[in-house]
Amino acid sequence: MKTRTDNSISRRSFVSLGCGAGIALVSRKASGLAFAKRHDDDALLDDLAERCFRYFWDASDPETGICMDLIHGDPADNARKGDQSRGSTGVTGFCLTAMCIGAERKWISREQAKDRVRRALRSYTNGKVVAEHGWFYHFIDVHTGQRWRDVEMSTSDSIWLLAGSLTCRQYFHEDHEINDLAALLYSRYDFPWMTNGDGKLLSHGWRPEGFIKFRYEKYSQLAAMYLLGIGSPTHPLPPDAWYAWGREPNSYGQYHYIGKSLLWTYQYPFSWFDFRSRRENRGTKMDWFANCQTATRAHREWCYTDLAKEFPGYTQNIWGITSSSSPTGYRAWGGPPRQSTIDGSVVPCAPGGSLMLTPDICIPAMHAMKDKYGDKIWGKYGLADAFNPGTGWVASDTLGLDAGMTLLSAENLRHSSVWSWFMANPEPQRAMQLAGIEKI
Repeated sequence: MKTRTDNSISRRSFVSLGCGAGIALVSRKASGLAFAKRHDDDALLDDLAERCFRYFWDASDPETGICMDLIHGDPADNARKGDQSRGSTGVTGFCLTAMCIGAERKWISREQAKDRVRRALRSYTNGKVVAEHGWFYHFIDVHTGQRWRDVEMSTSDSIWLLAGSLTCRQYFHEDHEINDLAALLYSRYDFPWMTNGDGKLLSHGWRPEGFIKFRYEKYSQLAAMYLLGIGSPTHPLPPDAWYAWGREPNSYGQYHYIGKSLLWTYQYPFSWFDFRSRRENRGTKMDWFANCQTATRAHREWCYTDLAKEFPGYTQNIWGITSSSSPTGYRAWGGPPRQSTIDGSVVPCAPGGSLMLTPDICIPAMHAMKDKYGDKIWGKYGLADAFNPGTGWVASDTLGLDAGMTLLSAENLRHSSVWSWFMANPEPQRAMQLAGIEKI
């Protein structure tokens, strides 16, 4: 189990609407849901998305394009924690996608976005960032690209980088360098090597001392890993690798779904891969998009039903915990069932990351948090990473993964853009066909 530099647990380890006046019933194409719309929904999501984007513009190095893992709200933490130059391969993947969104929404110019993307792709393909069989270290120095301390070459973080690169390849299709570099990056990922001899099940990662013993063998954030492996143009996984990992059932109240995992694992892979109106054609014929929706609804009910008995700060519209900052460092918390000790904190990117899945419960959560606690938790990069209604604690750091998931989810909800750009690549389409994931 990998620990971060602050000695806390890593991310990988581990319908009542608040509506006011001016309500209209509208149909959201992206989600396929009809729900009550507040007159200021668009204004809120516009503002929130642009603030989340600003994190990536500020946090990515103008020379290397590598993005910082987090930005400290208290500048003194830079010196005290010594991590001001810690870049993240996974966050850089979100950053690449954010550049597409920023250009599309005209928060920056297209040329500014392309320049930042080119620099990042050059860093990851010209040897500046150390690679092993095409895979990259979890944390790297944002300026030099070198390994950060003793971190692992991370399977999941390398995949978010690849997903962001392929998104850029399609969005900036007119730019031959971006196209060529994204294709080169993908061609170097040796997926069979990362199975450490198994041939199907991917390892969590590798260090010079050897492979991490844990494998992605049951439901987690693995969907994009296996599909991009199956779709690899040079070093593919066999198509039946998609069915090699376990599908552990879970239930809470009326909700039945696959996975006893943290909420973000139902969000990240599905912000690039478009599983809407698709299901497997084998076995139980799973509809994974519906599974993610159900997991979000179960999580919300668990917060305001069970957790609210201990922590009255959780309500029908103020809910959600997932990996985030906490008063004692970075925590990988969630459920149901309860994954670790919970202190009553609320993590806005939990509903924020599910905007594209269940807007009928997630948009009201965004409103409620801002309306009730906005003077304390609404800042330069959007909603605070986490806060505790019972104690008054508010996280001062902004985490790139959390800002990124909120940004991508809001964009998909309103415009389906990330889905459209990423799925325009032939490799994801082919992977889903080979895995037997078909349109309903």
